[in-house]
Amino acid sequence: MQITDTAALVTGGASGLGGATAKALAAKGARVFALDLAGAIANAEQIEGITYVEADVTDPEQVRAAVATAAESGVPLRTVVNCAGIGPSARILSKKGPHDLALYAKVVQINLIGSFNVLTLASEAIAKTEPLADNARGVIINTASVAAFDGQIGQVAYSSSKGGIVGMTLPAARDLASHGIRVLTIAPGIVDTPMLATVSEEFRASLAEGVPFPKRLARPDEYAQLALSLIDHDYLNGEVIRMDGSLRMAPR
Repeated sequence: MQITDTAALVTGGASGLGGATAKALAAKGARVFALDLAGAIANAEQIEGITYVEADVTDPEQVRAAVATAAESGVPLRTVVNCAGIGPSARILSKKGPHDLALYAKVVQINLIGSFNVLTLASEAIAKTEPLADNARGVIINTASVAAFDGQIGQVAYSSSKGGIVGMTLPAARDLASHGIRVLTIAPGIVDTPMLATVSEEFRASLAEGVPFPKRLARPDEYAQLALSLIDHDYLNGEVIRMDGSLRMAPR
């Protein structure tokens, strides 16, 4: 699918996976609308072709307004990439007691329900665009994680939310097939994002050592590269693609 002279919506678009994807889409000629929270946008790199839009992915009205901004930009909205998410760690039972239910709900609300909210509202706008070859209108890419398949100790909330995204992929693709909208999911392994910025070099090296090959952390631009490949490949649909260097996570 052509990216040039189309609109793209990227959540979590101010940094990390979303920031890299927004930048890559803009470089390909897309008019990118990067959704994120105010604090993240304040620190975001100003790049030609990217418009930052303050929005909470869990808020239907904020997302609806952001989608409208992209859809009314003068070029058709064809691409959505959901990268917004959080990853706190907590065990079901720890020395502090049972897992906090509010924390569990928050992780699922942002990672899973937020992705569903954006997918649903954006697909409504994409469905109104003029069809291309094979009646295609656009593509929506969600972000899961290898934790969806082999979550570690302390990842019960995160793994649940990402597992939900994996489970959503095929039925969403089937639901939107009649509208010419493809749905795909990328499940990254350990990516060198701002989430890892606070850990020591020693710990980062130990993480990299666990990856079979290449024996290093993934880069956000490699996620962006994969996202662009999926957008370009019109016959990929309803699939979850792991980007993890063949990593399979140990219990801890």
